[in-house]
Amino acid sequence: MPNIKKVTLESTLVKGLEVRTKNADEMNESTQKIAPLWGKFYNEILPTLSADASVYGVYHNYESDAMAEFDVLVGADVVEMTEEMTTIKLEEGQYLMFPVKGELPQAIIETWAKVWAYFEDESIDERRSYETDFEKYISEDEVQIYIGVNYL
Repeated sequence: MPNIKKVTLESTLVKGLEVRTKNADEMNESTQKIAPLWGKFYNEILPTLSADASVYGVYHNYESDAMAEFDVLVGADVVEMTEEMTTIKLEEGQYLMFPVKGELPQAIIETWAKVWAYFEDESIDERRSYETDFEKYISEDEVQIYIGVNYL
């Protein structure tokens, strides 16, 4: 997959709204939680953000792997806390960054499929850590997906 970058990141605090889900539930409109979470974020939090805030979709607290339950937090690095918000720390460490460019959310969905396919290849030097993965929103049609990794 072209344009994948190996990066080392410092920790960052992100504040936002959180749900627990699993990928199987996200494939069914009646059980999905991530899309409604983003809707609530766009309606309630996004209008209050300053221009210098970065928006994130964070995947963490994995039960085991991509098929098990995990937490999703939709938020920003610069936002005023409310009672229903949670703060998490994007873990410092090694990540692979997968660039996303195109119409959202379709381009993100397609890139996640490429991420899963990439990690199915046993010849690669990285393994997913299943600690912290996140999407960082750069513009209306550009996102960076960061996957926490360990090197063999």
